[in-house]
Amino acid sequence: MNRRARFSHYAFFMLPAVILLALFVVYPSLRTIYLSFFNDEGKLTLESYREVLGSRDTFNPTGFKKGFPLGTILHNLIWIGIHLPLSVMLGLLLATLLRNMPGSSFVKSIIFLGMVMPMIVGGVMIRFMFDKNVGIVNLFLSIFGAEPKTWTAYPESALFSLIFGSIWLWTGFSMVLYSAGLETIPKEYYEAAQIDGAGKIKQFLTITIPLLKPITTVVVTMTLLWELKIFDIVYVATMGGPGGASNVLALQMYSYAFREFDFNKSAVVAVIITLSTLIASVPMIKSSLTQE
Repeated sequence: MNRRARFSHYAFFMLPAVILLALFVVYPSLRTIYLSFFNDEGKLTLESYREVLGSRDTFNPTGFKKGFPLGTILHNLIWIGIHLPLSVMLGLLLATLLRNMPGSSFVKSIIFLGMVMPMIVGGVMIRFMFDKNVGIVNLFLSIFGAEPKTWTAYPESALFSLIFGSIWLWTGFSMVLYSAGLETIPKEYYEAAQIDGAGKIKQFLTITIPLLKPITTVVVTMTLLWELKIFDIVYVATMGGPGGASNVLALQMYSYAFREFDFNKSAVVAVIITLSTLIASVPMIKSSLTQE
């Protein structure tokens, strides 16, 4: 079979995938970009960008003085600043501690349950976790004499309640990837380090962490992408409230499109999210190219 015939066969089998990709990915993406730059009359304008970026829903400087809301962009950044390091470090710590522990598979399956659970269900669980009457968080804090309250109902605590609740939902992801990565590290490295007098902490810092760098790149990138696009947990638990205190970019995009029916402004937020995710993907792309 010559090269032309082989290419035609490949093209024939790839055609359905290309058509579906064009219909459900390429066209919607281009249409979204078009809506963000053109008004309903088809005229090029940046008015939608000015309205979105100038809106207090997106960035609210007065929130620093009065408390939340601070705007969806800052809420997403706060989510990243808290959730990303905690979920990554907890995943690595759990994977390391459970590596040679008897019954570790059962423990890992329980921790990973948060990942296989639909995020809608996870949002409902977070709402009940921080509830005044039935929440396990208030039950724990009552040991220290704290007064129970519904944490998701107060502007100053709603966003943080969702963030800390979501750490449990996502930590299983990083734990499983790190567990797989640990299996690729030869035990001879640790035995040699032990002979040289290196303790467990030094082995962890000089062997485990450096050799897990490719895994860390993947975990950090995927976690960052999830945080930038977070929607379902917020939608179910608080609907972005109270008073927009827990609102995020993806929920703002939804509100513009399906509450205000302003698809131009919704497209602007979609473009912002897309650009953010593309930038966040750069380290993983560079890492994959370097390994090749």
